[in-house]
Amino acid sequence: MEEMLTPRGKEHLQASSDRENAPYPRGDGRVRLVTTDWLADHLHDDNLTVLDTQPDVHDYIREHIPGAVYLNEGVLRVPYHGFPTSYGPTACLQESFRRIGLEAGSPVVVYTGKGAFSGRGDGLAQTMMTYTLAKYGHDRVYILDGGLDTWKSENRELSQEYPAVEPSNFTVEVHDDYPIGYEEFLQVKDNDNVIVLDARPAKFYEGHGPWRKAGHIPGAISLPWRDLMDDANPALLKSNDDLDMILEEHGVDRSRTVICSCGTGREATNEFVLFKWLYLYPNVRIYEGSFTEWVTHPDNPVIEGPLPREHKAEAAPAR
Repeated sequence: MEEMLTPRGKEHLQASSDRENAPYPRGDGRVRLVTTDWLADHLHDDNLTVLDTQPDVHDYIREHIPGAVYLNEGVLRVPYHGFPTSYGPTACLQESFRRIGLEAGSPVVVYTGKGAFSGRGDGLAQTMMTYTLAKYGHDRVYILDGGLDTWKSENRELSQEYPAVEPSNFTVEVHDDYPIGYEEFLQVKDNDNVIVLDARPAKFYEGHGPWRKAGHIPGAISLPWRDLMDDANPALLKSNDDLDMILEEHGVDRSRTVICSCGTGREATNEFVLFKWLYLYPNVRIYEGSFTEWVTHPDNPVIEGPLPREHKAEAAPAR
């Protein structure tokens, strides 16, 4: 039957296939999704690293998946010339990845949770860490669909033990084709074959955020990342059918270049991971500087309200 499908039909079939066939999607993609069942079956594999990215180290101390090593996403970004959300030096990131025993070619499963101690987890730590690992050269990154909260809801084993981890010789290799820098973004953002998404909450998009200017980048379409996730669990993707409907409603067409943006580049990782590696869109970029960088340029315009661009009233008909 698959041989009778059009290429577009095959793409849709692949994007809508059963996620229980983990790792999902099939193939050799750099980032894939795994289920709690898959992780339970592979938890004691010799070559598997399980990475806990809960929001506070005390969350990890209280409970984590057995064998998981802790690495907080806070180590990933530091100020650069005063700009607050730049990635740290590659040498620093490389040392962090070596200390958790990361090995090139061996799978690493990334998860987070709401945080039993802090209660501060918003679900984004696992896509932020996943994107960073892939950007800096790891080629087998698995996201745990549902994270620690799904694992706990199924009454699976938890631990307070710390694994004995030997540092590795992992070498960073930066994939510069994932992010799009400010100058290039400025040149292409209004092209007809480009769609810019804003992953922030709608209230921030419309003008109620903390930035020096209120609103959003002109032309950016509001697609809050949280709308893509389960209502009760921000680390669990909605069903493929629900995701398909949301993307169709927002005109997120795989024939266009999709640029994911948000406030600081963190929320956008959720949508970048989804489009590039789970939905296999051919042209996906992430504007890491996002709205924070956009408004540092005083001449850049912003738009307030729910529409991507200013609404121009139609001229009154001649009498």
